[in-house]
Amino acid sequence: MTLLKDIDDLTPRKIVEELDKYIIGQKDAKKAVAIALRNRTRRKQLSEAMRDEIAPKNIIMIGPTGVGKTEIARRLAKLCKAPFVKVEATKYTEVGYVGRDVESMVRDLLNVAVNMVKGELRESVISEGERRTREIILKSLLPETKTALKKEAMNMPDYSDTKDKMAYLLDEGKLDDRFIEITTTTNASPMVEIFSGTGLEGMGINMSDLGGIFGGGRQKKKRVTVAQAKKIILDQEIEKLLDMDKVIETALFRVENEGIIFIDEIDKVAVKSRNSSGAEVSREGVQRDLLPIVEGSQVNTKYGPVKTDHILFIAAGAFNMSKPSDLIPELQGRFPIRVELQSLSKDDFVAILTTPKNALILQYKELLRTEGVELTFTEDAIDLLAEYANTVNGEMENIGARRLHTIMEKLLEDVSFNAPEMEEKSVEVNKEFVNNALKNIIENRDLSKYIL
Repeated sequence: MTLLKDIDDLTPRKIVEELDKYIIGQKDAKKAVAIALRNRTRRKQLSEAMRDEIAPKNIIMIGPTGVGKTEIARRLAKLCKAPFVKVEATKYTEVGYVGRDVESMVRDLLNVAVNMVKGELRESVISEGERRTREIILKSLLPETKTALKKEAMNMPDYSDTKDKMAYLLDEGKLDDRFIEITTTTNASPMVEIFSGTGLEGMGINMSDLGGIFGGGRQKKKRVTVAQAKKIILDQEIEKLLDMDKVIETALFRVENEGIIFIDEIDKVAVKSRNSSGAEVSREGVQRDLLPIVEGSQVNTKYGPVKTDHILFIAAGAFNMSKPSDLIPELQGRFPIRVELQSLSKDDFVAILTTPKNALILQYKELLRTEGVELTFTEDAIDLLAEYANTVNGEMENIGARRLHTIMEKLLEDVSFNAPEMEEKSVEVNKEFVNNALKNIIENRDLSKYIL
């Protein structure tokens, strides 16, 4: 079993170039994750003994919200087709000193990997799945009943001819609105609240798997349209055709060797004082629970044990109320790479609006084009939008690029509302347009506080 071949061609420079297509600036952070990803390619070329000794260089990203921390990690995972999950460290603080079961992040990662592998293998069985689906639907449309046999005896078209005609109509989509009865399998979990998910998951048991014990996983009849039946039955048949042993084996390998876990808001569980109690003790408990997972341990799952030794952990936080050194020393040592992301400038906002593949202006253009509206932006309008975003971030809470989303929504509110009924389908957003929509809000501090 090998890693995906295209990963081998991703040099650090190429990785940064790919990230540059979607994320503005933050060169240090991009460089750090590019090296971390390339080290995986380097590691697999070593001898098995040496390969086991080399641990991933986990990363802490430091910077305000909205500057690209999550996007860098998400794009990195997408680029290398790696299993990826994002979790918030704060969700592990709610149940006291030990926090919520931190091992669940590894189980979530494995579930992602299983679904990824299923999706990849789907193509190899979809033809057979479609054939089976067709036969099942035809059987529902043409039950072999006594009535059908009587019609045959009365010089009506024989059964095979009727089936052929039905098959033709089915393939042409002419029967999509007809209702048929199909058999589905339910996997409903029991509504039991007295069990702790921690204990069950620790034994490798998932609550959803208990459905069969308490009456779930049963077959039931369902009346649906043929169009709905095609999708439901196809999914069921593909599930039957997939080699789950192969799926699980591949998914486990991917998680252990390619998996990326992004832990956001790590700063919220940092402890300023080692002599604290209450909530701060709880936060320190979460860190200690995280430590063995990041350090390398074995987590039991419903698919089998997962070793976390070579999962890449990327942590992130604003660290405006704390600093990385407030984390327990053991955990600090497991995140040897630290990069600080810079706050966005006016020029960065201009670039975010126009440069990336998924540029914000392009998104709004495409959305409104579905209504037949052609949206254009002048350079002075874009410049003013960037200036407004920078100003509001400086005077209020700095939420980075997310501020642009708020401003753009307010800017195009009337156009978006009226688009279906507009007679004039061409809209130019110029400096005057921007000022008319936003100037009063920007200048009114109390109003902008609530609206922008």
